[in-house]
Amino acid sequence: MPIHTGFADVNGTRLYYELAGTGHPLILIHGSTLDTRMWDDQFEVFAQQYQGLRYDLRGFGKSALPTDVSYSHPDDSRALLTHLSIDHTHLMGLSMGGGIAIDFAVMYPDVTAALLPVDAALLGGCEWVEGRPSSAVIAQAQQAGLAAAKTFWLQHPLFVPAHEQPAVAARLAAMVADYSGWHLMHTDPGQGLHPPAIQRLGSITAPTLVIVGERDVMDFQRSADLLAERIAGATKVVMPGVGHMANMEDPARFNEIVRGFLAER
Repeated sequence: MPIHTGFADVNGTRLYYELAGTGHPLILIHGSTLDTRMWDDQFEVFAQQYQGLRYDLRGFGKSALPTDVSYSHPDDSRALLTHLSIDHTHLMGLSMGGGIAIDFAVMYPDVTAALLPVDAALLGGCEWVEGRPSSAVIAQAQQAGLAAAKTFWLQHPLFVPAHEQPAVAARLAAMVADYSGWHLMHTDPGQGLHPPAIQRLGSITAPTLVIVGERDVMDFQRSADLLAERIAGATKVVMPGVGHMANMEDPARFNEIVRGFLAER
């Protein structure tokens, strides 16, 4: 399948993206310390029916690093969509990427056709602290160096189920190894929603599918419950036997769930 790759100079930054397929757009947003490759089991599969778009967030993968200028990941996403002449899209994100997708749905309801938060964070609005590098990981980076912090991060309970599959563990390790580490070594000027999305979930009107791994840590289980309870009409699916990296740990089942949901949209 032809895949168009490029860089978009938008919103004061430079974002790497990949685009494939035709049909209704579907944007895939990766988790923290990861990049577009975490969607390798989904991108071309979904591009058979949709116009698939995946990109590296600011400071991750091949995209430009943040500066000291404030920014917003949802605004970056919106600017990228405008650059690509996409005005209505399905949104799917995992972990931090799920939180960004949720914020986007609150900020840009007219652009959001469907919302699929996967093992998602509610950024800035709950007790959850595990989806982005926690203060312990940042402390490791600043005291013992970036390599030590990356090793520490990969040992986090989030990744225990993924490490039971050597191929998945190797893919995770490769992405984390390539991660710039910028957010561990600098104060991130990225801005969240005010008030945060957790207080505004009732404003989301897009059809919503909440996916969470049965073995994910409790903070993300709670986030999934809140999303399902507070977004009108939301459906929650618990994927058996998998943890935080649901799409990588059981891609066949994950893809079946997503395609079934989107087929009804």
